[in-house]
Amino acid sequence: MERLRNLIKEALSTQPKKKNCNCGCNTCDNVGNEGVLLNESVAPKQILSENLRYHVQNKLPLTENTFRYGSQSFIDLWAEARALYLREIIHVNDDDKEILEETDLGNYGIYEGKKVPLGLPMENIVNEAAKKKKKNPPLGKPKRGGSKAYYVYVRDPKTKRIKKVSFGSGGLKAKINNPKARQAFAKRHRCSEKTDKTKASYWSCRLPRYAKLLGLKSSFSGFW
Repeated sequence: MERLRNLIKEALSTQPKKKNCNCGCNTCDNVGNEGVLLNESVAPKQILSENLRYHVQNKLPLTENTFRYGSQSFIDLWAEARALYLREIIHVNDDDKEILEETDLGNYGIYEGKKVPLGLPMENIVNEAAKKKKKNPPLGKPKRGGSKAYYVYVRDPKTKRIKKVSFGSGGLKAKINNPKARQAFAKRHRCSEKTDKTKASYWSCRLPRYAKLLGLKSSFSGFW
């Protein structure tokens, strides 16, 4: 979890550091380069979650946990470790101690009316919130612009993903109100056979139906 170490240390770079007492008690100072150690005189291993027990058994630092940074399991592990560390049930190394004592990682607060994890760099919280707020574009509503004259978003029935379909050319819009041009276009492109909404041909054949959405003057609603 080198990335975690760097993120936390960067967040702490402007904060004053606490001094070690150097009393040799092995609780208020560091425990060398080892990871999480259980104070078995205080509590048995059974009180630990499976995830924290793994760190104790293998003497792994909390900064080397395998959970995705910022995930619920990641935060829960730090929350459990914090509670046990404060009760002196576990001892940790310098890196873990610095995070537990100098940050709120594992705790929660309220941000813009929502419960959010504390102790993570603010950038991470903002990015996660932005992802949740991001909405899917409106489907089946053609708009002007894109690589061609128009574009529309549709959901691909095979992949279930949203796809952008570009279609049309600027010159076609002038022929919407020309009956002969419409008939010729529909026949040439076999518009009656176009049923796949993920294809440009489907939308080109039905362009007149969306004239108002596209700012085109036409009352015709059929194929070209």
